[in-house]
Amino acid sequence: MYSAGSLGSPVIDATKLAASNAGFADARVRAANVADPLQNPAPADIGSFREPCAFSHMSFDDPIVYPGQLGKAHLHSFFGNTGTDANSTAESIRGTGNSTCRGGIANRSSYWVPTLIDTKDNAPIKPNSIMVYYKSGMLPGPTMQLLPAGLRMIAGDPNATGPHPVSTARWKCIGGPNNQNALYQSWIGNCDVGAELMQEVFFPQCWDGLNLDSPDHKSHMSYTVYVPNAEGSGTHRECPKTHPVVLPLISYNVAYSVSEQDAPLRWRLSSDVYDRSLPGGYSSHGDWFNGWRSDISDAWVRSCLQAQKDCHAHLLGDGRKIF
Repeated sequence: MYSAGSLGSPVIDATKLAASNAGFADARVRAANVADPLQNPAPADIGSFREPCAFSHMSFDDPIVYPGQLGKAHLHSFFGNTGTDANSTAESIRGTGNSTCRGGIANRSSYWVPTLIDTKDNAPIKPNSIMVYYKSGMLPGPTMQLLPAGLRMIAGDPNATGPHPVSTARWKCIGGPNNQNALYQSWIGNCDVGAELMQEVFFPQCWDGLNLDSPDHKSHMSYTVYVPNAEGSGTHRECPKTHPVVLPLISYNVAYSVSEQDAPLRWRLSSDVYDRSLPGGYSSHGDWFNGWRSDISDAWVRSCLQAQKDCHAHLLGDGRKIF
């Protein structure tokens, strides 16, 4: 058994970690059939590209917060780069490891979140998948810049101990017999059997243009801010002057199956270190470490986000697709 502390963090049975996924060892990119309307990007108000990834592995590592310190972190569930561990660097993320994402090693980015634990038997819960959204958001597509190699960041609050605004991290239920799709909150909801519990994390999209990381792994990035319109009525969103570089708006949708009635009431994140009488999930957060092959991410940034087109979950917008 493993316990991360005495403040209410869940006990974890480390013998029950989910088996790792070998992932893909090749770059899975091919020409799209542009004669098929479904293989062409669609004009949209918000440019978007989606990247589905299968679960990769679990470990007590975090190469952003605890670089080089194996086993130092709370338990994480990783997606994408199968080689991610405490010793991972910008170079190793970009150049080594298989990938569990569509496109294979065309995207060696690493995505991770704290692991969900079932306190009934202290077993880590294997997530079904993650869908990573890359969007232009509320900012004009043409202002979008390419993803900097080696950029990394954290969103959400691993130290949260109570309800908080759901603008950076939240939970919801999808599907199920009662169709609870409108349930958005900062703690784990009691989703129906047959529904999926979804953990959502929203990253900032404004970069200072200089630093690929910062001591708190957040301050080199910023969320958009509201500023008055030039004509004096209303407001609009911009990147603040301290963080003027507009990057894709990244968000996670991590899905978990609910197969037992009331099971979510006993689920807690590995980072939930507060009173166990309170609901689990307040400490939701996510880490993102760029490992895209630059020619691939440049393609969907230019042809999907800057061009304000919906490229679905497979099109690069330049006549190619990932599979």
